[in-house]
Amino acid sequence: MDVHPDRDQEGATWVYQHHQLIPRKGHREVKGYCEVPHRETDALMVDGKTVLITGCGSLAKALTKHMLLECKPKKIILYSRNEYLQSIAMGEIHDPKHLTRYFIGDVRDLFRLQLAARGVDIVIHTAAMKRVESAEYNPSEAIATNVDGTWNVIQACINTQVQRAVFISTDKAVMPVNLYGCTKAVGEKLWLHANYYKPIFNAVRYGNVARSTGSVIPIFEEIAREKREFPVTDVRMSRFWVEMREAVGLVMTALDGKPGYTYALDSPTFKIVDLAKAMYARAKIKEVGNRGSEKLHETLVGAHEATRTTKVGDVYQIAPEFNLDDSQPSQGNVEELTSEKGNMSIAQIREKLNDKD
Repeated sequence: MDVHPDRDQEGATWVYQHHQLIPRKGHREVKGYCEVPHRETDALMVDGKTVLITGCGSLAKALTKHMLLECKPKKIILYSRNEYLQSIAMGEIHDPKHLTRYFIGDVRDLFRLQLAARGVDIVIHTAAMKRVESAEYNPSEAIATNVDGTWNVIQACINTQVQRAVFISTDKAVMPVNLYGCTKAVGEKLWLHANYYKPIFNAVRYGNVARSTGSVIPIFEEIAREKREFPVTDVRMSRFWVEMREAVGLVMTALDGKPGYTYALDSPTFKIVDLAKAMYARAKIKEVGNRGSEKLHETLVGAHEATRTTKVGDVYQIAPEFNLDDSQPSQGNVEELTSEKGNMSIAQIREKLNDKD
């Protein structure tokens, strides 16, 4: 078990042991930092490298904070069209050595992307239109950002000779039922097939990060405070629970991954109706019905992928559907991974809600 000595002295919240996140007793909170387990491979991958992160949302900021604290990057470039989010990031990211650059640009603009990617070693592509409703109402814009924009990032990686690139996908990309999921599924295909060129392209999948912008938790928290009815699509609906530190750890795993592989975390699952009850014991549930763009249960590893998926610790490693060399395709040993079990109790959900470190 490896623990970074500086983080240990500060009272690190989590350590990494046997591919699992293990809580450390008696920790102290480090303000403004998303606790992520320290691993030597993180530093090996990032030290002395220039990193470009598209987007400037919660994950981009958490990745930047993690790499500044746990690694020694040469430079980190946050590439985003949203100057307001960049100004927020400037105030939240502690960067005494001034290693972070804020580059205004759109993933739809290939020329601008290639300017930003000059001299870059690692690219992490987080930028996307993520709201299901927005994508459904503005399909051409979702395609322009999530598909055409992803293709632009791929071209920029190839043309500027980036070493490694990671694509942030979603559980909604597996057997998609809405346009957002479809665009991310196409993005995955484009990204992974780009491994026929020099950079190593990998992907990660996870569900909505707990407490992130647009997730159900902040919405339900407001409803609970006002003691209103909780609108639930279907009382059977379930989802995966992912913490930001887990999402960051998964991205770092993918940076050291095999070419063309997709990595997914074996996350706990919960029923939406149980989340409401965990927030307010006397919650009144109002079943509003499916709008046609939502699944009852999400999937991280599809049945069609199980035969080429292996599990190491808590991480599912999905081999590409194509061979990059003459080796035999990987033989999987897992079953389809869905949220249907809803395996967290109300008490367990409440405990996670109270754990905000």
